[in-house]
Amino acid sequence: MATQKADDFQPHPVKEQLPGVDFCMTSSPPWPEAIILGFQHFLVMLGTTVFIPILLVPIMGGGDVEKVEVIDTVLFVAGINTLLQTWFGTRLPVVMGASYAFIFPALSIAYSRRFSIFIDPHQRFRETMAAIQGALIIASFFQMILGFLGFVRIFGRYLSPLSSVPLVTLTGLGFFVLGFPLLANCIEVGLPAILLLLLLSQYASTMKLKIPVFERFAVLFSVAIVWVYAEILTAGGAYNHKSPSTQTSCRTDRSGLVRAAPWVRVPYPFQWGRPYFNAGDTFAIMAAALVAIIESIGVFIAASRYGSATPPPPSVLSRGIGWQGISTLLNGIFGSLTGSTASVENAGLLGLTRVGSRRVIQISAGFMFFFSILGKFGAILASIPLPIVAALYCVLYAYVASAGLGLLQFCNLNSFRSKFIIGFSLFMGLSVPQYFHDNLLTSGHGPLHTHQIWFNNIVLVIFSSAATVAIIVALFCDLTMGCGHSSTRRDSGRHWWGKFRKFDTDTRSEEFYSLPYNLNRHFPSV
Repeated sequence: MATQKADDFQPHPVKEQLPGVDFCMTSSPPWPEAIILGFQHFLVMLGTTVFIPILLVPIMGGGDVEKVEVIDTVLFVAGINTLLQTWFGTRLPVVMGASYAFIFPALSIAYSRRFSIFIDPHQRFRETMAAIQGALIIASFFQMILGFLGFVRIFGRYLSPLSSVPLVTLTGLGFFVLGFPLLANCIEVGLPAILLLLLLSQYASTMKLKIPVFERFAVLFSVAIVWVYAEILTAGGAYNHKSPSTQTSCRTDRSGLVRAAPWVRVPYPFQWGRPYFNAGDTFAIMAAALVAIIESIGVFIAASRYGSATPPPPSVLSRGIGWQGISTLLNGIFGSLTGSTASVENAGLLGLTRVGSRRVIQISAGFMFFFSILGKFGAILASIPLPIVAALYCVLYAYVASAGLGLLQFCNLNSFRSKFIIGFSLFMGLSVPQYFHDNLLTSGHGPLHTHQIWFNNIVLVIFSSAATVAIIVALFCDLTMGCGHSSTRRDSGRHWWGKFRKFDTDTRSEEFYSLPYNLNRHFPSV
């Protein structure tokens, strides 16, 4: 009998940088491939960009014209913010798009009684937009203070791989309601989309090709094929006698965006008038800004893994959040309804394509500018049925969640302390937001229902975020449980990330995160 090799039963080695990535964040595929990949990233971020204005604008009093203008504005500002983040922020390959965290405060402002006096819907839209813009502008300074003055750096130094696991995992899993529940609104379109995406990205990718076309461009192929299929169903009259909700989800000609979109329009600051400021609105938007910070940090960590980079030092995280504050300021100035956050779905696309190139993300910003200015072309893409987008989310959010689970390699999973912190924070991160959402659906408000609406909104926004609840629980337990034991630091994996606590301790940090044009000499990271 052959002797068993000594390393047959050895555990998989710990990897500070994720192996198997075809292009890391500092490298780039050939230009033709990079351009197609950039367009694919643009296509992925389009779902959130379209969904939020379509939800909020009608409640504010706007019609199809206002929807198109807001969507173009969100795209235009996202292009600016993405370039700023990849050039001067964390420098990670992340798209800075619209944030779902701002929906609750925006809805609260839109439903406010003070706007019921406006009979003209267009005037009501402009007044509501002015209130949201004012709150966003003030909230942006809150993010800039936390980032540029180093408060996020302090927070980052307390993060360990153990506490980062629930943060990153629920940054992806926390959006499960945008997955299959949205897909199932039109199962005959959504189900083929997800099956085709799985077939191309996971099974056809085993074919030996010079360029892994199916794996790298699976999103483009899936969207194009199923979109044509949905067009055929619509043209064939499959939905003519269906319910209005089914027609809205399934038809490709129901959005009205193409008809309302101008051929050329450049968004500009204060295009809907001067903003005004309300203290209650501002506090609620500031709570959303805090949630956006937490979720962005989760995306930053996931993007660093899929970009095959080392863990981002706390100073880099702090710098990125400071620039996120500038992004939210631009959102307020231009009037894009929500603040800015790092796109979860685009971070998942880095994992799906195995291309974590910074240049590809910057190219995607060019497509954001192009389609925001040439509105007709952007409106055509924006008319993709939402169940197709939801099919993409089922895969892309899963990649971000798996990036969080991958951090378990740094932790001692034989420790009961580690088991409790991971399990308890994941459970509470899912359970608490579900409780708040159920209360909102059944009673029309959150569990806390005081006379101070702004305070109710703050509590609702913070505890409706799975990632925020998870990091609050995980960080508290990690810092207080067993803090006197000598093994606690190793169980949490802090010894693995110790060399990245300061920017200049590991030379790889400078390779991945140093500022361009030798700006590190004037703005050093510590």
